[in-house]
Amino acid sequence: MPAKDDPVVIKKYANRRLYNTGTSTYVTLEDLAEMVKKGEDFTVQDAKSGEDITHPVLTQIIFELEHKDGQNMLPIPFLRQLISFYGDQMQMVVPSFLEQSMIAFAKEQERFREQMNSAMGKGPMEMMKMATPMKAIEEQTRRNIELFQNAMRLFAPFPPGASGDRPGERAEADPAEGDDLKELRDQIAAMQRKLDTMGRQ
Repeated sequence: MPAKDDPVVIKKYANRRLYNTGTSTYVTLEDLAEMVKKGEDFTVQDAKSGEDITHPVLTQIIFELEHKDGQNMLPIPFLRQLISFYGDQMQMVVPSFLEQSMIAFAKEQERFREQMNSAMGKGPMEMMKMATPMKAIEEQTRRNIELFQNAMRLFAPFPPGASGDRPGERAEADPAEGDDLKELRDQIAAMQRKLDTMGRQ
C-alpha cells in the first residue's frame, strides 16, 4: 500500500483502459482531469512494463480538453511559438520558464478569487478593486518575459561585437568555428525577435 502522501498510481493497460489502484476502479481521462483540478497527485504507469507515462497521458488530457466543446485555451500564436522552440538552443529553458510562469499565475488567480468573493454583495468601490489583481497578472507576465529574455542572453558566448581576446591580441580564426558561432548568433537573434514579439503581444 502506498504511503498517505505518495501519489496515486494509475495503471494503463494495452486496451487503453486506466485503472486507479487507490480506489480499485477503472477511470477515464476526464476522471484524471478532475483529479488534477482537485489537486490530487498521481502517476500513470504502463501496466506491462511499469514505465512512467504520466507526461504523455497529461498531454493527451490537454489535447482532449482543447477539442471539447470548442473551449480552446491555448492560442494559435502560443502553439506556434511552442513548436518553434523544439530542437532550439532555448528548449532546455522553456520548461522552467513555463512552470514558474504558471505558478505565479496560479498565485495571482487565487488572490483574485479571494478579492472577488469578498467584494460580492458590497459596494461599487469594492468591485473596482478587483481590477488590481488583473494588473498584477499583466505585470507578472511582463516580468516573466523579461526573465526569459535574460535567460536567453546567458547562452550568448559574448555580446555582439565583443571579442574574447585580450586587447592588442588577435587569435587565428578557425573557419569552422566561425561558421558555428555565426549560426549560434543567428539563432539567438531569431529567438530575441520572437521574445520581443511576445512582449508586444
